[in-house]
Amino acid sequence: MDLVINLNKPKNITSHEAVSKIKKIIKAKKAGHCGTLDPFATGILLVCTGKATRLTPYFSNLTKEYIAVMKLGETTDTQDLHGKVIEKTDGINVTEAEIKNVLKSFEGKILQKPPMFSALKHKGVPLYKFARKGIDIPRNEREVYIYKIDLLEINLPFVTFRVLCSKGTYIRTLCNDIGKRLGTGAYLSQLERIAIGPFRINDSVTLETMSSIPIPRTSEKCRGEPSENVRDVYTMNRALSWMPEIRVKELSVERVKNGNQVTIDDCLDFPSNLAAGDSIKIKSPDGEFLAIGSLFENHSYKIKMDIVFD
Repeated sequence: MDLVINLNKPKNITSHEAVSKIKKIIKAKKAGHCGTLDPFATGILLVCTGKATRLTPYFSNLTKEYIAVMKLGETTDTQDLHGKVIEKTDGINVTEAEIKNVLKSFEGKILQKPPMFSALKHKGVPLYKFARKGIDIPRNEREVYIYKIDLLEINLPFVTFRVLCSKGTYIRTLCNDIGKRLGTGAYLSQLERIAIGPFRINDSVTLETMSSIPIPRTSEKCRGEPSENVRDVYTMNRALSWMPEIRVKELSVERVKNGNQVTIDDCLDFPSNLAAGDSIKIKSPDGEFLAIGSLFENHSYKIKMDIVFD
C-alpha cells in the first residue's frame, strides 16, 4: 500500500517504534516517517508506506507547528525534562509582559546550535552517542525561521506557548535560548506537534484506532480516490493536494514513465504561476499519477522528472 498516514504518536515510544507498529497493523513491507519526535513528545508523525516513502523530502520541508511547555528556573544538559539539571535559579522574577516580549523577540530568522542530544550525525555516528560519553562535538549554528510564537498560559514555573517554525527547528533549544534571554534558564517539559503543513492534529489517527479505519484502495497506477472522506490516511495524490499539477498529452505519457523531460508543448494544461524549481505532480490525460517533476532553473518551459512511480 502506498499511503501517507497522519499518525498521532503517543508518549513514551520512539518514532521508529511507531512506524514499526504501523507496518505491522497494515502489513506494509516498507515504511518510514517524515521528521522525528522525541519519545516523550506527542502529536503528528507522518508515516509513509510503500512507494510513498519516496515522498518523504516533500513533507519534511513543510512548516511545523507545536504546543510546548517549558519549565523556567532550571537548565538541563539535554535541554528537556529527561536531562541532568546543570543550572538552577533561585526565584523566578519575570512578568507576563517580559515573557511575551522575549517570546516575540525570537520571531523571524534566528540561529540555533543543534543540541548534543540529537540524532544529527558526526562521522556517521549520532551526536547523542557522543553526548552519553561526555564528549562534546563542535557544532555550527544553523539558520531556522520562527514564523509565529504566541504565549498561551503562565503557571510558574511553567510557561505554555504555540510556535510555527521551519524545518530543522529544535524546540528544546528554543526553550533553552528563551530561558537564557529571560535570565532564568529553562528546559522543554512537554511537547505536542499539532501540524505539519496542511496536516492537522484534529485529522490524525491513533495506533489504537488505526486497524479499524477504512484504508484507501488505489490501483498500482495511483488512479481513483474512493476514500476521499478518510481524513487521516491519504493516497499519494491526496497527500500532495497542495502541490500544483499538470496533465501531459497521451503521446508524452511514455516519455514521463521513462524519466525523460517534457516541455510546455507536451502538456494539456500549464499553471501560469509556476516558478523555476517548483515541484509539480504530473498526470496522464485520465488522471494517472505518473511522476513528480520540477521546472528547470534556467528554463521555465521544461520539466525534469524527479520521481517516477511506474
